Amino acid sequence: MDTLTDVLHNIRSSGALVGRTLAVPPWSARFDGGASLTLATMLRGDARLVAGCARHSLLPNDVALVVGPEPFEIVSEPVARPVSYSESGPEPGQAAHAAPIGEGSGIRNVRTDGTRLSDRRCRTQLESDHTLLTGSFHVSGRVADRLLDALPRVLVVPRRAQRSSVLPLLEEEIGRDEPGRQAVLDRLLDLALVGALRDWFALPGSQAPGWYRAGSDPVVGIALAAIHDAPEQPWTIELLAREALVSRATLARRFTDQVGEPPMSYLTGWRLCRAADLLDSETMTVETIAHEVGYSNAYALSAAFHREYGVRPGQYRHGQRSEGS
Repeated sequence: MDTLTDVLHNIRSSGALVGRTLAVPPWSARFDGGASLTLATMLRGDARLVAGCARHSLLPNDVALVVGPEPFEIVSEPVARPVSYSESGPEPGQAAHAAPIGEGSGIRNVRTDGTRLSDRRCRTQLESDHTLLTGSFHVSGRVADRLLDALPRVLVVPRRAQRSSVLPLLEEEIGRDEPGRQAVLDRLLDLALVGALRDWFALPGSQAPGWYRAGSDPVVGIALAAIHDAPEQPWTIELLAREALVSRATLARRFTDQVGEPPMSYLTGWRLCRAADLLDSETMTVETIAHEVGYSNAYALSAAFHREYGVRPGQYRHGQRSEGS
């Protein structure tokens, strides 16, 4: 299994908020729903995404990913007054109320029903409408953090650099009222996320994480795949080198140069990330988790876990459940 696939298994949309917003300039929408990751694209018209002091241009069909729960805005022009767009709006299947945002203009936030604007001013100016499509992911866990921590606050994939065509399918599905629609939207949003990440990593000058770049290396990629395919195996530098058909010294040097840490350090970090996420399970004992991620017993896992995170597995599990209650 390649590393990105393994990481993305822990970042999947489920009942995700997918919205299509139709507006007449000037308009501004503020996103403060606290999502871990937000995908945004202008299906029609262009805009600017404002996150802190940074501004990013969004041309039609450019895809932006915004990392972290901090608020951000998407605006048609700098002077537009922001209108909050959060999860505290109407229930799915109901259109949000029209909200004036500028002289002679309006905006309507739309959930998964795809209802079009009913505001008469907007209907008469349909040709100048802007269409914003957004999708949010609420993810947590140490494995997901390995990806999110490696990304900038905002990344933008220009339309010309995109190699998939998921966006039209997303917009079409939003407008449907059929059984299974949410499941389809979740899967399409997953595809849009994976496509955007791969396309951004492939852009010249993008700072892809070392574990992603190293996945295509004929030596390091084999060692990474072995670790991710079977973290429970009693891997040593010698066994990983055998998998890659190189000497231990060659693997250690090449792995460290490309990934940024030695093979055994990476293996330990990955095992403990997996263990931390498995502790969310109410049915798996610490002993079971230890064997699942490659430790001989609960005591060995507990010692390594404490060195990494400063708490024992049981304390970590209790803290996670307290946060979720």
